[in-house]
Amino acid sequence: MHTMWKGSISFGLVTIPIKLFAATENKDIKMRQLHKECHNPIKYEKVCPACEKTLEQDDIIKAYEYEPGKFVELEKDDLDALAKEQTKSIEIIDFVSLTEVDPIYFNRSYFIGPGENGGKPYTLLKQAMDDSGKIGIAKVMIRSKQNLAVVRVYDKGLLLETIHFPDEVRNVDLVPDIPENVEVNKKEMDMAIQLIDQLTTEFDPEKYHDDYREDLMEAIESKVKGEQITVSKERPKADVVDLMDALQASINDSKPKKKKKTTRKKKASSE
Repeated sequence: MHTMWKGSISFGLVTIPIKLFAATENKDIKMRQLHKECHNPIKYEKVCPACEKTLEQDDIIKAYEYEPGKFVELEKDDLDALAKEQTKSIEIIDFVSLTEVDPIYFNRSYFIGPGENGGKPYTLLKQAMDDSGKIGIAKVMIRSKQNLAVVRVYDKGLLLETIHFPDEVRNVDLVPDIPENVEVNKKEMDMAIQLIDQLTTEFDPEKYHDDYREDLMEAIESKVKGEQITVSKERPKADVVDLMDALQASINDSKPKKKKKTTRKKKASSE
């Protein structure tokens, strides 16, 4: 696995040399855009609309538009100076319970591996967090951007998850037409809870698949072989208008999920 970042984790006066590895990968199927007539891939060029000139990378600078049409230029040296020593340090500021962090804040995950001579302090931090049931809230610079992050136990190692700063999460009040003070009668509520109970099971990520990606790959493979693409018909759905009828039809149509009887390992992430 490719090392994408080297540095250290610090909490208090303890410093642990570590490495970061991407914990997830994008499995989207990427399409190329071709010229319809000759089927050659289209090139995208950077062109200045005022000079009508094609630009090279050395001709391009970064700037911030502080007013419409007015820019302040930022040199690479300016940006590098702002990053300072933070570039290679993950500083744990606080320890909290994972249940206190709403999932809306989570962004991207990275596996944390120990660096040179970091095995013992790495293990110490992992076991201490596992036993205490706490996660670390930290700050880290990744690709010239400061990130708020969570450091937590994951399986047999540690995980870093970047999270949004509070001002990056929009206020739900901006969503129009969210209903308020709508009365729901007891029978509707009981039926809704019954339906949820019937569909409740233990989370098993292995059973979930990207159906669209799998179907798209099958279609591509069929095209490559010169075969006709076949699309499976969707299951017809009843045209139910009444809420009570919809709930009852859903209950009748669903079977109670089987819940696994397994002993789960204690993890800091579940505390």
